[in-house]
Amino acid sequence: MSDLPRKAVTRTAKLAALPLGFAGRTALGLGKRIGGRPAELIATELQQRTAEQLFATLGQLKGGAMKLGQALSVFESALPEQIAGPYRAALTKLQEAAPPMPVKTVHAALAERLGEDWRDLFEEFDDRPAAAASIGQVHRAVWHDGRKVAVKVQYPGAGEALLSDLTQLGRFARLLGPLVPGMDIKPLISELKDRVSEELDYGLEARAQSAHAEEFAGDPDVVVPRVVHQSDQVLVTEWMEGLPLSEVIADGTQEQRDRAGQLLARFLFSGAARTGLLHADPHPGNFRLLTGDDPDGPAEKWRLGVLDFGTVDRLPQGLPPEIGTALRLTLDGEAEAVHELLRDEGFVKPEIELDPGAVLDYLLPIIEPAQVAEFTFTRGWMRAQATRIADPRSPAYQLARQLNLPPAYLLIHRVTMSTIGVLCQLGATVRLRDEMEAWVPGFAAAGGGPAAEGRETPA
Repeated sequence: MSDLPRKAVTRTAKLAALPLGFAGRTALGLGKRIGGRPAELIATELQQRTAEQLFATLGQLKGGAMKLGQALSVFESALPEQIAGPYRAALTKLQEAAPPMPVKTVHAALAERLGEDWRDLFEEFDDRPAAAASIGQVHRAVWHDGRKVAVKVQYPGAGEALLSDLTQLGRFARLLGPLVPGMDIKPLISELKDRVSEELDYGLEARAQSAHAEEFAGDPDVVVPRVVHQSDQVLVTEWMEGLPLSEVIADGTQEQRDRAGQLLARFLFSGAARTGLLHADPHPGNFRLLTGDDPDGPAEKWRLGVLDFGTVDRLPQGLPPEIGTALRLTLDGEAEAVHELLRDEGFVKPEIELDPGAVLDYLLPIIEPAQVAEFTFTRGWMRAQATRIADPRSPAYQLARQLNLPPAYLLIHRVTMSTIGVLCQLGATVRLRDEMEAWVPGFAAAGGGPAAEGRETPA
């Protein structure tokens, strides 16, 4: 399929076929078990076929379907290893590419949004898309002043498709639950719907990207391309060469993985503190590693290139100081104080009674990376956390069901968990506590905390 399927009935039919496919494969699996085939082998086959159908459909439809796929992609580390492979391959395709718009559609869109003489703005314009995302695709070009630029063109009908997809996906969100153990998909879909208008507004994106580009200009660790031109549904920014983060995840050396992970953690925490904005779409397709003039040189000199500011959380004062304070109190073992702060902030509703010690026991494993000087993020650690929270027999599962996530913290929580998911994909050893002490208000102020040495986690 080469164009964005715009008719609601077409998109709905494709998405509606997904749960039917899931059910059919489950019935087939039951039949095979009765016939004597091993249950584990059958489960793996079902997962692989489900992955293939799900992500082929999401990538083909683009819009909200692909956006959900990208949001889920950073959590594949939580899947059991025997079924993670098929998902990993399918999800990686979503992070970097999607079927392109026809050339005539691109030209028509540019003529409508930049004027009939749009070609005069460029010395060169490559009709082949360099990248594709959920609501638009990017073309390489040369601006009329000689600068290499990226031209992001929004798909015609993207807004309608985005809302239609997410509404339809929300209707069978519970069937997607096994994709990410321990995660409720429905609130994620709801939150993505709430962000639709911002995602479609390239004026907002241009302002957010310009704020980051200005703040990080000349920064030794982070690079943000400057905005060159913006009009309705077209955004032109400086072109940025670099090694896609997905390639480091797939084939990077340990030194490269560690450097990429450290830079990613630094940007997560410093970006909000320095700009008052939280980049809220941290999947690997939005990051590049800039290797400078020596691509084969030491990774310690790499810088992190950041793309796509279509979704941001506006935090004028940076991350709420309550987050840092709660984390520090948890590390210091102050169960009563943690419980009181969580209740004050709405994480524990007034009618809910919880044991402060149990709350502490629930939180400590999750924030283990902040307890030590450096921490090795692994898929094994991520799976252990997901299993602990997803198992109905686990005390963590029972307690998690009683906690509440206030709306003000929803996007912060998703971005943090998504970033941790990418760090686990990298298998990076990161000095996370250093970044938190430098950039998270309240984390370093309430006491010294434990001074444990760095250590690795089970692979």
